[in-house]
Amino acid sequence: MLVELAGGLVSGSLALLADAGHMLADAGALALALAAQRWAQKPRTERSTFGLRRAEVLAAFVNGIALAVTALWVVKEAVERWLEPTVIRADVMLAVAGAGLLVNLLVAGILMRAQRESLNVRAAFAHVATDAVGSVAALVAGGAVHFLGMRRADPALSVLIALLVAYSGWRVLREATAILLEAAPTHLDVPAIESAIRACPGVDGLHDLHVWRISDRFDALTVHVTLARGAHGVEVCRAVADKLKSEFGLDHVTIQPEALPPEAVVSVRASRHGAPITRSG
Repeated sequence: MLVELAGGLVSGSLALLADAGHMLADAGALALALAAQRWAQKPRTERSTFGLRRAEVLAAFVNGIALAVTALWVVKEAVERWLEPTVIRADVMLAVAGAGLLVNLLVAGILMRAQRESLNVRAAFAHVATDAVGSVAALVAGGAVHFLGMRRADPALSVLIALLVAYSGWRVLREATAILLEAAPTHLDVPAIESAIRACPGVDGLHDLHVWRISDRFDALTVHVTLARGAHGVEVCRAVADKLKSEFGLDHVTIQPEALPPEAVVSVRASRHGAPITRSG
């Protein structure tokens, strides 16, 4: 980041400055990701019954916002540079962009192994991956300026970097926001879950079905099931839980069994002569 900042100031390249600004956001994002991961590993307490698992999600949300702000700044600077092209030292730009690409590829390789298991790490990986693409764009811009004398190539490709940064931020924000709003995880089919529960022996009906995600790899479900006549609540709950785990991978479930409502309400009142009259309603 410091090398790209210095290189951008010396060469006058917006692409390098944009990449340096993005790397500054990355440095903060990686530090925040590490801190959030540590917080998420803390045990649950009486106040935080799920622990601090969503600290990682909050960190990813902040990272997504940082990406969006970075993209807006780059677009603003690119428009100004397009209207008034500046002198650029393409040789410095090429050297610094090449070094930045190597560093980004190294860090991306480290994060790639874990990015499938954590939204937080995926957010950090998105930062670094777009940085690598940004370095490639800076190399292309440097080549265009050095060999073709196209000074506007620098702000033009800076906009491309900004679009990549904005797209990465949008993806991270979309996923983090879905978790914070307790939306159903995209990999779970809620109608299919409802049908599977209804198909379990002893289930007459269900209501108040809720499926949401606490954090990465931690999905939860709650449901009220109405028991069929003669069905045992414990056995039905066990059958539903086993089906949810085997078919959908859900093992953090809460199932509330409920008896069927009475088919008729019987009221008793006295007649004028004192004899009881029974009415079924």
